[in-house]
Amino acid sequence: MRLLFTLLLILSSVSVTLAQNATVRGRITSDGKTPVSFATIHVAKGSQAATTDEAGRYEIKNVPFGHHTLIVSSLEIHRHESRIHVQKSDQTHHVTVKLKDANDLQEVQVTGKTEKKELETQGFAVSIIETKEASLRNLTTNELLDRSVGVRVRQNGGVGSRVEYNLNGMSGSAVGLFLDGIEISTYGSSFNLNNIPPAMIERIEVYKGVLPSHLTGDYVGGAINVVLKKDASQNNITAAASYGSFNTFQSDISGIYRNKNTGLTARASGFYTKTDNSYETWGKFSKFVHPDRTLERYYRAKRFNNDYRTVGGRFEVGYTNVKWADQFFLGYNISDTYQEIPHGTTMARPYVGRVAEYKAHVVSLNYNKNNLLVKGLALNVNAVRSYRSTFVTDTVGQVYNWDGKPRMLIRNGVAIPVPPTPGMGQQGPKSITEVNRQITNMRSNLAYTIFPGHRISVNHKLETTSRDDRNLLVPVDRNMVTISDITNNIFAANYEAQLFNDKLKTNILGKLTNNRTVQTRPELVTAEGITTVNRVRNTMVNRNKGYGATASYNVIPKFYIIGSTENSYVAATESQLFGDPENNILEAPDLIPEKNVNYNIGFRYASNGTGKHKFTVYANTFWRNGFNKITLRAVEDQLIPGRESDADIEVTKYVNLNKTQSRGYEAEITYIYNNRLNALFNFSKFNSLFKQETDEAGRPHDLYNLQLPNEPFFTMNGSVQYRMNDKFQKNSILNIYYNTGYVAPFRTVWMESPWFTTPTQFYHDVGASYRFPNGKLVASVDVKNILNAEMYDNFGVQKPGRAISFKLNYTLSKFL
Repeated sequence: MRLLFTLLLILSSVSVTLAQNATVRGRITSDGKTPVSFATIHVAKGSQAATTDEAGRYEIKNVPFGHHTLIVSSLEIHRHESRIHVQKSDQTHHVTVKLKDANDLQEVQVTGKTEKKELETQGFAVSIIETKEASLRNLTTNELLDRSVGVRVRQNGGVGSRVEYNLNGMSGSAVGLFLDGIEISTYGSSFNLNNIPPAMIERIEVYKGVLPSHLTGDYVGGAINVVLKKDASQNNITAAASYGSFNTFQSDISGIYRNKNTGLTARASGFYTKTDNSYETWGKFSKFVHPDRTLERYYRAKRFNNDYRTVGGRFEVGYTNVKWADQFFLGYNISDTYQEIPHGTTMARPYVGRVAEYKAHVVSLNYNKNNLLVKGLALNVNAVRSYRSTFVTDTVGQVYNWDGKPRMLIRNGVAIPVPPTPGMGQQGPKSITEVNRQITNMRSNLAYTIFPGHRISVNHKLETTSRDDRNLLVPVDRNMVTISDITNNIFAANYEAQLFNDKLKTNILGKLTNNRTVQTRPELVTAEGITTVNRVRNTMVNRNKGYGATASYNVIPKFYIIGSTENSYVAATESQLFGDPENNILEAPDLIPEKNVNYNIGFRYASNGTGKHKFTVYANTFWRNGFNKITLRAVEDQLIPGRESDADIEVTKYVNLNKTQSRGYEAEITYIYNNRLNALFNFSKFNSLFKQETDEAGRPHDLYNLQLPNEPFFTMNGSVQYRMNDKFQKNSILNIYYNTGYVAPFRTVWMESPWFTTPTQFYHDVGASYRFPNGKLVASVDVKNILNAEMYDNFGVQKPGRAISFKLNYTLSKFL
């Protein structure tokens, strides 16, 4: 780090002329009134570009001051050139173009780089998921992610169930989850990717390996960053509602208002979801215990005690594009969730009366300013304070079967319910567990453009979590409450360079992490007949260094070679260390940080955009060496015939695996024909092996070179979309969709067992959306898993079968 900072000081002392950039925004219309949607506008002789939205709005960032020519192109218009003199940091420029006749429509010529393309060619192993079309359909954000190359969303059941994200074998605390650059866990269980609808999202960035400077943190496997919509160029309100199978109702609303004279801006959004999750299970992990204690597999039953309800809102007020700030917002998030817990880690035993409730109140501050005090200096600050509460109620001692009735036994030749065990709930002793958390999360990024193409940044992240756990059925004073405190401090520095006429882009990262964990437990001590309470304090401190680098080289036009490497640590999270009662996770306070040495290399190629045929190809190979990998514990012992129920676990916890290795590859190809047909295919395949050769006694380890259990290692996704204009009504748009996915079989325990191997999964979805001529109303229908295939996830939990849903979207613009 000393060498890195010395280099930064040398570079900053160079006397150069700083380039000043601006943001150009406006609308493209055909006659001064009618918006031109999905047109491309780019700066001639430059790489800056943008695409207009449904209202014809566009925004091009990082346009140098001076005279430029903007080129506009689209299927529906004649190519148009417009001159502009950029002389202020935020400039408005409207363009009027001429429509083509119906017989003159030609292909769109796309040059320059959109923000999506810019991110994908900076050297990071990153995929960008755009949500414009998905927001019109009844898709969740998690479903969009699950179709992305190399991403597997692990979910324990239906809507609202626990989710874990796997990026080519990396999961848990190794993968960061962000909402606008802040860890999404800060906002609580009620405000997560299960609930945030795509209509509220601008794009989703999926990084694998090294992260950019604004996301630097305690991560090594990559990150998912959800970027919410912030466009304030036009006031609007968007609302959507859907209803579908299993009595599932979802709705969301969002709006934005900006006063053009003062820059005062207000944003608000909200959502509500309700479902019974009453889908059928019938696969190999669905079981029924008969009164004579014989076990029936493949038992067909409808899930019960599985209701889920959540409501949340996000409110922000501040200023945009004013002299003292590009953005300044104060925000407040509130969310509330009710969730019934249907079973433990596996589906072996159904629960009745085990319920979780979540509440969260979050206040936030967001500030960013380019050219702060001096040209080329940028400051970005995100600060969040969160107050979260979780209640888990478990007071029913009766044992149930998957038919929804108490389990029976035969006594004196008569079948009677199994008597409840006194003092027991569904998962251990009766309890009403309350977990309170206070979380502070602050990120600061100070960046300086030394001269064009060379930028340094210094980053700091502070995260503190204070948590207390108590059983409300056993009232005690404060001295009997377990209190856990975690403090993470991360300092990082980046140096970004663009060399060889911008063909080579590099990013060098160094970071220092300091993790401090303190847990204070009550301990009863009796001496001479007197019992007192001692507060036992356990402290664990970890300090680690890490580094990483990325590079992207533009070999020929549209062809980029992309590589990255990282050597870094990741510490266990609060939930991994101290447990998660609502998700059946036990505490594991002895977890130590996980170290990873990762390498990625791949390429990205896009056709030149001329003609009716366009395609993009992406491929990447990776090699990951893990030490003390943090993962969920799986059954390690050999399974004895007739005693397979030994692997039916209700609770689990996180453990460290001494040494692992993962090598694999992923690829994706997209094809567009005449801007009407869009097709995509991607796959990811890797082997994630346990590489500890000997056990603690020096003997050959039984698990050496075995594939890590409970991880799907070969997945494929495909989709096709076709657009038809003026179908049924003039100026309407009809889109039809098809999506398919494949997951190869994988084990849920270490040892090979036919009963604990998740079978092949192959599913198909179809759907359609119809945009009415006014452009404001969109109706859609989706049929998921149309062939009712068996679908599974973590520890063999079966997911919903065939489901149909209907959705309406309405956008109101041009008000105030």
